[in-house]
Amino acid sequence: MPTHPIEESLAEAEAAVRAGAGVAGTGFWEAVNTVKRHPELADRYADRIAQVEREVFRRWALVTVPLHVGTALMAIGTVLGVALVGFAYGAEGRWAPVILFYLGLGVLLVTTHSLAHLVAGTAMGIGFTGWFIGELRRPQPGVKLDYSSYLRAPARTRARMHAAGALFTKTVPFLLLGAAVAADLPDWAVWGVLVVGVGQIVTDLAWSTRASDWKKYRREMRFAQEP
Repeated sequence: MPTHPIEESLAEAEAAVRAGAGVAGTGFWEAVNTVKRHPELADRYADRIAQVEREVFRRWALVTVPLHVGTALMAIGTVLGVALVGFAYGAEGRWAPVILFYLGLGVLLVTTHSLAHLVAGTAMGIGFTGWFIGELRRPQPGVKLDYSSYLRAPARTRARMHAAGALFTKTVPFLLLGAAVAADLPDWAVWGVLVVGVGQIVTDLAWSTRASDWKKYRREMRFAQEP
């Protein structure tokens, strides 16, 4: 296929980021989609695209940390979440077990989401470069893709990586239902765990399919299904 439109868009995008501007109006993301539709172009353009994407991300992200630091923090957070759930078993009083259990649940929902992206993506050959918080209104930590390896991965692999975080997070409340019963939480607190799980599914159906992981999953699956 003719590649000059991609060359022109990338050249404009590279010039824009060098000048301190964004890539809006350069055709950069259209070029990215073209490469996704034609995987044979990935080796030729993936590194150039990744350089531009990395600069765009650097200007957008509110906080960034190295990959090993962020992964260690998320792993520690996951252990803390499990420990808080465990502490609920021996806590005395009416409220202490419930508070500890729900604190643990909340921590696990935050820490395991992007860890699942990281584990699934790494297992399938997609690389990552760090961790970040994008903006204050969405403070959940995320893991930054190595966009070059992302573009070189098959579309179905990219889709499955996006789905991994959403799927794992949705299972956490249901996995902890038995723990809530075993911790002898009040019936309303046990039902509350179920409500959290169902609420996440409803939220995904109402929002994530249009703005988050499931939107990305559907996007990449469309590329996979194109002839």
